[in-house]
Amino acid sequence: MPESDSSTDTGPSPEIQEIFDDANGDLAVGDLVAAIEKYRRCVALDPGFFDGWHALGMALMKTDQLKEAIGAGLMATTLKPNDLLAWTGLSQMYVKNGQIAEAEDAKGNARILSLGGRVVK
Repeated sequence: MPESDSSTDTGPSPEIQEIFDDANGDLAVGDLVAAIEKYRRCVALDPGFFDGWHALGMALMKTDQLKEAIGAGLMATTLKPNDLLAWTGLSQMYVKNGQIAEAEDAKGNARILSLGGRVVK
């Protein structure tokens, strides 16, 4: 499990966790519209909720809402700059949006992390 970049990370509130779990259930059955709405609620209630931003970005990418997906992906990498999956997801979003240079930069950060390095010390 990746280490948290926040020294005060206590996890989401029970309410946010319940909404997030419901969103993941919607995602599992292919209801991306419902999942996205719930992920948006999660991050509106807690703008520091990394998992919400990451999941929102990935779901938005699947529905071709690429600009908003990239914004969510950037929030995820801002909240946890040393999270491998966040950088990998952001790279995928950039590729799908045709932003190859940005995708390569994000992929480079993911590669550093996959080799045990850190993006932010």
